[in-house]
Amino acid sequence: MIIDCHGHYTTAPPALAAWRDRQVAALDAPPVASAPSAASVPSGDPSAAPSAADLRIGDDELRASVEPNQLRLMDERGIDLTVFSPRASFMAHHVGDFAASAAWAALCNELCFRVAALYPQRFAPAAMLPQSPGVDPATCVPELTRCVEEYGAVAVNLNPDPSGGHWTAPPLTDRSWYPLYEKLVEYDVPAMIHVSTSVNPAFHTTGAHYLNADTTAFMQLVQGDLFADFPTLRFVIPHGGGAVPYHWGRFRGLAMALGKPPLEEHVLGNVWFDTCVYHQAGSDLLYEVIPARNILFASEMIGAVRDVDPCTGHHFDDTRRYAEAAALSADDLAAVQEHNARAVYPRLDALLKRQGR
Repeated sequence: MIIDCHGHYTTAPPALAAWRDRQVAALDAPPVASAPSAASVPSGDPSAAPSAADLRIGDDELRASVEPNQLRLMDERGIDLTVFSPRASFMAHHVGDFAASAAWAALCNELCFRVAALYPQRFAPAAMLPQSPGVDPATCVPELTRCVEEYGAVAVNLNPDPSGGHWTAPPLTDRSWYPLYEKLVEYDVPAMIHVSTSVNPAFHTTGAHYLNADTTAFMQLVQGDLFADFPTLRFVIPHGGGAVPYHWGRFRGLAMALGKPPLEEHVLGNVWFDTCVYHQAGSDLLYEVIPARNILFASEMIGAVRDVDPCTGHHFDDTRRYAEAAALSADDLAAVQEHNARAVYPRLDALLKRQGR
């Protein structure tokens, strides 16, 4: 099999975005004191907030949203199954309060579950968490529980920066995250470290903020000793790890300077990197620097980079081509494309076995 561990529902029916627009418009938005026209900024009308029942999307609409898009490309590229989570940029944890995030996460997670139920051989659901700036991460546990127990979620996306590019949250090694980690360990579910939209104009969402977050999260794990407390906790760092493979020597040297064990001992027993790197040279570097056992095949398709590369004539995010053109042994290629995912996502492996795969 070829398992894509990184897919988002970027083609959801327009009704979902329309519901979100209504929710955001209804939020309290007190005037910003420093704004010249602050007095003219409306506060919003919480009574106009939509209910979950107001979102009506039929199964035919779900089919129409994925069959000509994700499913068509999966078929063309030979991808058997995608781990399917809500659209990362739509998580927008900085918007509103925890109640708003909880309502939004519940709807998005339900849609991913419904798509996976319609195409159980092609999609496995993953969940977003209802994070909110300054709110205890433990508040995410009920949604995590619901998604795993009711929807069969095989993974979650964990945002290390719910503020949207201002980095107000404590590092991932802080004990405030521990109640969430305890539940992930209990369920044997991995977390993909994935930020959402940047509202900081200094950081483009997909070109800077995503890659910054990948690099930042890895360095936080190097600095701390999280896995001494959670030896079975598993994180997936997407987009090839950001700058990590390119600066592997820097991270090795910093680990030494911090008095940490070698990276292979300190973090690589608990951290994996996906293959969402959109050119051959970068992919080759990832495969050369990071052990094959720590790499998971992924494309993030349909995602941030959707065009055809004029240098190759193929889509930038057709990452299977890069994997198969790299200098990997047959065993390592099989590990990257299937076996590592089965090990990192035990609930996915169990699902596939129930299907006879």
